[in-house]
Amino acid sequence: MISIEALEKKLKQGELDNIYLLYGEELFLIETLLKKIKNLFGEQVKGINYIEIDEDNIDELIKDIETPAFGFENKLIIVRNTNIFKREVKKKNAKVAQVKDSINDYIKDNLEFIKQGVVLVFIEESADKGKMLSTLEDANAVICNFCYQKPAQIVLRLKSICNAYKVNVDEFTLKYFIECIGCNMQDLVNEIRKQIEYAGEAGNITKESIDLLTIKQTESVIFDLTDSLGRKDITGAIQVLNNLIYAKEPLQKILITLYNHFKKVYIVKLAIKYSRNVAEVLDLKPNQMFLTTKYKKQSEYFSEDELRKILEELINLDKNYKVGLIDLNLGLEAILCRYCS
Repeated sequence: MISIEALEKKLKQGELDNIYLLYGEELFLIETLLKKIKNLFGEQVKGINYIEIDEDNIDELIKDIETPAFGFENKLIIVRNTNIFKREVKKKNAKVAQVKDSINDYIKDNLEFIKQGVVLVFIEESADKGKMLSTLEDANAVICNFCYQKPAQIVLRLKSICNAYKVNVDEFTLKYFIECIGCNMQDLVNEIRKQIEYAGEAGNITKESIDLLTIKQTESVIFDLTDSLGRKDITGAIQVLNNLIYAKEPLQKILITLYNHFKKVYIVKLAIKYSRNVAEVLDLKPNQMFLTTKYKKQSEYFSEDELRKILEELINLDKNYKVGLIDLNLGLEAILCRYCS
């Protein structure tokens, strides 16, 4: 197993391996490094020395490996989202299940042949520990899990992009930017480009420009709403709610997100009371650890009884809305007003 940073370094140094397994949720970085692999490989002629495989034609993989790349020294084969690295293959992917063992055995038995003229890149959403993964490990394949980056790693990447365009931004501002957008690099890059255009060369990205231009995640906006609620700022709370509605967020989704958020705040309140680890009770991923401070701070705004009451009211609102007893928007505003009074 290799880290994303180590793989980037290998490719930057021009090291091209024969077998790769790139998997995980950070699709932007997967596609970025796949592009670098393609650039290192060189000229690609589709159907001759460049082959694309998916679950519909996975049974052709062995044939494509063995077919010479006429006129070219090597062949690049991209095998994308076939599910052959899942321990259990669903019935709808019966075709994949049938060829999975044969591909596994073929790679084990023909590793030297593959290394002589094939660059094989597997791209998957996930990779379970099983025969296929073990075979690639034994073959010294480059295996990289593209999980979402931690905020500190993302800060370095975003800082590098800003530096390339000669735009100034400090670490604190970038951390706030990540809190607003999340850890998905595609979303972050799209949003930082807007900030760069707005700031211009030698300009500065600020918290104010982020608030002005950024399309925040619903979860981030709910933090803002809860902050306003905790400070008894009714104007701010209603404004945040109206902004969500204006952004065409479905009211039912807002209600569910708000309920789930207050449930987590309540859990944190209890965790602190009984000296439990907040990150563990919230089951936070490594890239989400910064949320512990935010949840702790918001838990201080409310008592246990207030949090239980809010959760009960949100549940009752959902029930009454579904039977037509109350307008959902009106019900949400009523709850906000009640706790800001």
